[in-house]
Amino acid sequence: MSEQKEFKSVSDFFGCNVFSDTVMRERLPKNVYKSVLKTKTLGIALDQDVADVVANAMKDWAVEKGATHYTHWFQPMTGVTAEKHDAFITPTSDGNVIIEFSGKELIKGEPDASSFPSGGLRATFEARGYTAWDPTSCAFIKDNSLYIPTAFCSYTGEILDKKTPLLRSMEVVSEQALRILRLFGNDKATRVTTTVGPEQEYFLVDKKYYDMREDLILTGRTLFGAKPPKGQELEDHYFGNIKQRVSDYMKDLDEELWKLGIYAKTKHNEVAPAQHELAPIFTTSNIAADHNQLTMEIMKKIALKHGLVCLLHEKPFAGVNGSGKHNNWSMSSNDGQNLLDPGDTPQDNLQFLTFLCAIIKGVHEYAPLLRLSAASAGNDHRLGANEAPPAVVSMFIGSELEAVIEALESGTKVASIADKEFIIGVDALPNFPKDTTDRNRTSPFAFTGNKFEFRMLGSADSISCTNTILNTVVAQELCEFADQLENADDFEKSLNALLVKTIKEHKQIIFNGNGYSDEWIDEAVNVRHLPNLVSTVDALPQYTRPEFVSMFEKFKVYTPTEIASRTEILLENYSKVINIEALTMLDMAKKLIIPACISYTKSVCDAAASKIAVGISASVEKNLASKLSSLTEGIVNAVDSLDEKVIAAQGQEEGEPMARFYRNEVFSQMQTLRAIVDETEMCVSSDIWPLPSYSDLLFSI
Repeated sequence: MSEQKEFKSVSDFFGCNVFSDTVMRERLPKNVYKSVLKTKTLGIALDQDVADVVANAMKDWAVEKGATHYTHWFQPMTGVTAEKHDAFITPTSDGNVIIEFSGKELIKGEPDASSFPSGGLRATFEARGYTAWDPTSCAFIKDNSLYIPTAFCSYTGEILDKKTPLLRSMEVVSEQALRILRLFGNDKATRVTTTVGPEQEYFLVDKKYYDMREDLILTGRTLFGAKPPKGQELEDHYFGNIKQRVSDYMKDLDEELWKLGIYAKTKHNEVAPAQHELAPIFTTSNIAADHNQLTMEIMKKIALKHGLVCLLHEKPFAGVNGSGKHNNWSMSSNDGQNLLDPGDTPQDNLQFLTFLCAIIKGVHEYAPLLRLSAASAGNDHRLGANEAPPAVVSMFIGSELEAVIEALESGTKVASIADKEFIIGVDALPNFPKDTTDRNRTSPFAFTGNKFEFRMLGSADSISCTNTILNTVVAQELCEFADQLENADDFEKSLNALLVKTIKEHKQIIFNGNGYSDEWIDEAVNVRHLPNLVSTVDALPQYTRPEFVSMFEKFKVYTPTEIASRTEILLENYSKVINIEALTMLDMAKKLIIPACISYTKSVCDAAASKIAVGISASVEKNLASKLSSLTEGIVNAVDSLDEKVIAAQGQEEGEPMARFYRNEVFSQMQTLRAIVDETEMCVSSDIWPLPSYSDLLFSI
């Protein structure tokens, strides 16, 4: 971090490790730069000759900055990123090397595809895969390598990554949104872009204690751990003073992100002790996905330099809030419009209402897809736990917009909202305009002024899947609207009828109340008939519903085979995660916890024997020894039962049956084992207990 001392301000070094638009403008011939710009803004493919010039300029720039290698950086179905590094060197006949990088090497790479999840798309022995440069996302330098953001596919064309579908979905939502804009007389806009700002929550723990927890090392969460005397009940951590060690970490993190052109904007303490949040400024969906993957990676890397470990698991600690990733999503046209900005009078803004109604309809009809986009073994611990939205997908649009659509449905005028300004009552403080609506932190899908905030996503998740689904769903609804309106004899009359019909048929998805209440879940399921897909195992099979497959196939975002493969990969991953957690619990219980219990019980019994030998009552020791013996026996029995269930799981049919067995049998038994161990922890001396406590982990920084 010391190298930053030479800079006077952030603007001096922001994006210094990015082959940005500014760098390209400086280093490329004018005609080549214009070709690249067309590729970035219009999606026009680059000619080979142009690619060669770009590659050479990119190589020269990277080498000047100390890079020795390049890598095609991609997002396979593992949920993390992948990279293979090649040196720029090419041997010469005299035994030396020259530094080369061609357009062909820039545009296409060839990593081994056989070891990445494919969900049955290809045979294990089929190794060849290709990476293809995504010129809309800037190359960058990290750890002396030039990183080239790419898509990833197999030799036969199957999509093996998360980025390609996202890029496809961005194209289709742009195409359909432009059809709507044309109906409103907009001939200037040539592209509509979806933008995302993903807020990232995370925990920081001392590496000294992390290294003593096998569960954190292998699974990212604590599988055992009694509640500490103090948790988050005083609500004193949220937005509280940032401790110096954490502040130093956040400062270094910001600087590293800024050098990579990542718009890290906001940082603060979150609700749970040791929990924090970083929020970026909005950028286009695919770049936001790249940036978020980089952010998670760099969070972990920088933490180690401070003797910390960054935990991105959705629920690393039981009993305190878990971590999510709030996916703030909007739509903008390249003529400067935010298409989700209602303006001062939303009731008169028919274009906004058209997009709003399309989204309402999409969220209602495709709620299971949005739910499964946030489905994971880790996120199952978080959703519906009064720290995150419930598993039921609903929409919050606020009282003012709800009044607008109710008036539209009934054909009446909107009552004016008179109180538009907070009067603070202190002369030194200015009055400020009131937002059109309060925020609803319990809503899975909430309108927050000029964007929607999808709050279900887990902190460790890639945002690519969620935004691929969201873009495609909105494209589907806009397409239906355009199909009806483009042939209408009377546009305004037809539009009004369409909006009224949409509201009548889909308003049950709108809920502005408390999503945490039991009454809402009952109403949602039994009155409004909204799906309640409680777990990942309930949600993932929804992927292959015929109407959903048909939508993806229609827009060429996924083929039916690709959807089936993704479902298989996600179900298999769920089973593997639970299996690893169960085996880790068994390992810790057998090697650490049971021996500690026996050792401490022996110490208590020895103390009792010493007292009895000199005629002193040992009733306290006897009672404690009896309780410890009973608890230890309970742990042993629970371990034996979990062992049996893990073995039985291996005999289940792969896919949904196996995942459901892990959910209903293995995970359930894990909870039983944990409850007994956590009770035992409270009875054993901290000198004997083999694991750092929750107090150590949450309050040691």
